[in-house]
Formats: sequence, structure tokens, C-alpha cells
Amino acid sequence: MSHEALRLRARLNRLVRDFFDARGVLEVETPVMSRAGNTDPNIASFTLEFSGRTDGAPRTRWLRTSAEFPMKRLLAEGLGDCYELGRVFRDGEAGGRHNPEFTMLEWYRVGWTLDPLVDETAALVQAALALVGREATLRKASFRDVYREALGLDPMTASVGELQAAFAGDVDPEGLTRDDWLDLLMTHRIQPAFPADQLLAMHDYPASQCALAKVARRGDVDVAERFELYLGPLELANGYHELTDAAEQRARFERDHGVRAARGVAQPPIDEALLDALATGMPECSGVALGIDRLLMAMLGTGAIADVLAYDFGRA
Repeated sequence: MSHEALRLRARLNRLVRDFFDARGVLEVETPVMSRAGNTDPNIASFTLEFSGRTDGAPRTRWLRTSAEFPMKRLLAEGLGDCYELGRVFRDGEAGGRHNPEFTMLEWYRVGWTLDPLVDETAALVQAALALVGREATLRKASFRDVYREALGLDPMTASVGELQAAFAGDVDPEGLTRDDWLDLLMTHRIQPAFPADQLLAMHDYPASQCALAKVARRGDVDVAERFELYLGPLELANGYHELTDAAEQRARFERDHGVRAARGVAQPPIDEALLDALATGMPECSGVALGIDRLLMAMLGTGAIADVLAYDFGRA
């Protein structure tokens, strides 16, 4: 870490707030501790125990892995476009590019589809890069097209065997799903070749990777209406055309619990307050989460997250 990196972080925070203020997007702060947790099987949460009076409320609280759930509750209450710039926490994620606590920018646009949100996200990143005298051009491409161009196969219809053959690496295939092979191909074969000064907005993911996004029909396949934004090989942001169906959201949470049970890992309480808000009626909207530390790493040209933090996990 250098003091110059901290000064750049302060300039970036100011840019973010000016960017959204100019667009009429309200800054909010939501709870860091929640009675519910993130059910995503691939994300581990921290818990803590409250020792004071609870009046029947649960003592166990979960540190948020993003601000998504409470922000959606605000949207359902009619707050309108909003953003939060704050700390989030993920257990088990410490290393060269990960820190257990990090800064995430998350925002929601009411009535928007994904395309204008992609443009806005790219505009913010381009403004951030301008702080350090860099530029990046935006390219939009579907998940399907990216895999076809890089590997000559269709990721929507290829068999597990075909995906495995395309990987051609030394990895134990035991227990790996089709989506696991797609992820391995992305991280090992495709992503490293992305041009350094290109912003790639990759959209229309396989429906099996929908997370909290709507699913739609594109020609012969169902796709998840979501995008990921890459600057060169570095993933910066993940956006969704947000799911607003409470019953479908509950089914996805319960499906997550089933995967967690099979793996023998903790099953965080489902966020009933979010489901109640969806049932009440959350407006059609799109939202995106952007990793501020990742963006700073890109701005400074470093592969080490410790270079953009005052003190990383090992020195905290």
C-alpha cells in the first residue's frame, strides 16, 4: 500500500458521488448486520453473536456480502433510484486479489433494462480511468458469442464432454458440473486473452447461472438477463435485470439450500423481509454491483489487492 493509493481512493469516492448526484441517484446506507444471510452456495458469510437485549429477535447476525437485499426493500417502498458505497464481507476469500472485507458500489435504476445500465456502468469506469490518464473502449457481446469466438463451440448446447475437451487442462473432473466447466473455460482459456484497454460487457448468460436475474428466451435458448463487465482480464461488475417474482425468488433460495445441504455447509436463514417486499411489489428495475478495490487495482495496474488497501487482512 502507498499513501498515493489512498489519495486515489478518496478521489474515486468523490467521483462516484458526483457521478450519481448529477444523475439524481440517491445515496443510501443499509444495515451491515442482518438476521438473514446470502444463500448463494459459492459465497460464505461471516456470523456474529449479539450479547445484549434482543426482545425475541435472533442473536445470530450475518455480515452482509452485498447491500442488495435491503436496497431492494427500499425500492419496493418506492424510494426510487439509489446507490450505496460501502463495506461488504465474505468469509474464506483472502489472497492476492481478495480480502475478506472490501468496498462495493451497488446501484439500482427503476424502469431500466440492462442495456442503458451497461452504458452507465461503462461511463463510470471510463471516468475513473480518466483520473489516471487511461482510456478504454466498450464492447458488448453475448456469452454465446464470446465462447464461440474464443473456442469455436456453443456454450449453450455443447455437452460436458465437449467442454471438458476444450479445457484440455489438468483438473480433477470429479463432481464438476456443466457450469463449473464453463467457468473454468472462462477463467483459464478466455478471460486471460481479453484486450487490456477494452471494456467487455458480456451479457445473456446461461439460464442456469441466473442468480437473482430474470430469465428470458433468446432464439432457441433461455438466458439469464445479466451482464458482467471486464476491463481486460479483470472482472469489475455484475449486473442483473432484477427478478421481481417472490415465489420464484423463494424457489431459488430453497434450491441454494439444497446445494448447501449436499455440500455439508451452513444454510443461512432466507431473507423473508426481501420476499415480503417482492410480494408487495418491487418495481421493474436493473441493478449492478461494482468492486471498488478491483477498479482501483485496474487504475493502478496492480494484481495485488493489498496495494489499494490501507491494511490488508494479514496486517489488519
